[in-house]
Amino acid sequence: MTEDRLLPPDAIPDPSETLPDTPPMALEPLPAAAAAAPASYDAVPAPHQAPDAPVDLTLAWKRMGREIVAGLQTLVSAAVYATLIVTFGFQVARVDGLSMAPTLEDHDRLIVNKLVYELGDPRPGDIVMLYYPLNPEKMFVKRVIAKEGDIVRIVDGRVYVNDIPLRDDYVPAEFRSHDDYGPEVIKQGYYFVMGDHRNNSSDSRHWGFVPKKYIVGKVKVRWWPLQDARIF
Repeated sequence: MTEDRLLPPDAIPDPSETLPDTPPMALEPLPAAAAAAPASYDAVPAPHQAPDAPVDLTLAWKRMGREIVAGLQTLVSAAVYATLIVTFGFQVARVDGLSMAPTLEDHDRLIVNKLVYELGDPRPGDIVMLYYPLNPEKMFVKRVIAKEGDIVRIVDGRVYVNDIPLRDDYVPAEFRSHDDYGPEVIKQGYYFVMGDHRNNSSDSRHWGFVPKKYIVGKVKVRWWPLQDARIF
């Protein structure tokens, strides 16, 4: 517990009493230059920034040159591969005419496998691209009907190979012909070809057998029109 304390009257100092005289502190005036100068602070040096490194144009040009050379090498390689594929492997062709209708229509786009007959022989039923024997500058698309050594005979449009009726249900009735041919034996190294549109096709019935060297390749794909795309 605490209480307020009172001091006796004689313990209270008289305000009229003064302290002993103390000489005032003397202040020396500042020099004029110092008085006029503004207050200064410790200066913090700015961080040192390295100057931009000079661009080596020679290296830049060399790098650009290497990129251009690499691009050209890629283009040349692609061209070489495309040439090899077209020359030895595959070829794109377009149908002109209706001799192979309804299997192939006018302006159909095809992919022809040129390598397949380097490894084997054409077989009956294959759709092939060939040079026209009477004018090798032209190319036809036909179907192989018979190979070397076979005997071909046609009676009223009905085809027989080795006296066996050919299974040609891919030919609609309205596309059949009514001609007669043979019998003929296919010579060694030759093939007998016909168009599927029998009454609208110029083929081996008219200009004879086709030598194997004139058969360019086998039609593998019809890729256009897209809705009729098909693998043969």
